[in-house]
Amino acid sequence: MDIRSLSNRVRLDAMGIALSALCAVHCVLTIVVISSLGLAGGWLLAPELHWWGLAAATIIAGVAIGIGAVRHKRRMPFVIAMTGLTFMGGALAAPHGVEEAALTIIGVALVSLGHVLNLRSSSDHRHGIVLRERR
Repeated sequence: MDIRSLSNRVRLDAMGIALSALCAVHCVLTIVVISSLGLAGGWLLAPELHWWGLAAATIIAGVAIGIGAVRHKRRMPFVIAMTGLTFMGGALAAPHGVEEAALTIIGVALVSLGHVLNLRSSSDHRHGIVLRERR
């Protein structure tokens, strides 16, 4: 499949999944690097980096998953992603360390799952498969 043939929403979902993975790697590597070497603390722990990451995740998830929810009438990807963003926001209030990393990793995993479910909804919809959610 040619990347140019993908819809913008599908690209945003893919970007959201990649951003979630990058965030999780950042959390784990920050703890490992800082605890083992004591280097790069100023840049890796900068609050601005975390605020910008949450802002980017919120915008990408809001647009991609929001459009998918409206188009495919499936709430679950949106609810899961917004729950993940809530965990990520909660991590900003936690002190740097294991608690912050755990909240962030839970959050990015949920946001990523929301994007995956959104992609599946798009695929099911395109192939004429209609799966109703329980209300």
